[in-house]
Amino acid sequence: MAEIGIDISQNKSEVIDLEFLNSSDLVVTLCGDALDNCPVIPKSVQHIHWGLEDPAKATGTEEEIMSMFRKTRNEIEKKIKDL
Repeated sequence: MAEIGIDISQNKSEVIDLEFLNSSDLVVTLCGDALDNCPVIPKSVQHIHWGLEDPAKATGTEEEIMSMFRKTRNEIEKKIKDL
């Protein structure tokens, strides 16, 4: 992400609870694991699933793995712009 000027060094994963979901307008899930393991999303909340490959599961050389992360990053960027 630093390659494109976005600092995520302070970001961390957090558990999403029902209260947070109820206050959301839109929930986007990104990979099959997220779709399968997400808590029940309230019917009042719009849900979109983007079935992206999980770059954390990429194998190969360091450059091939980085290429997969870049590809996924770019796909997410395009989908966000298309919202």
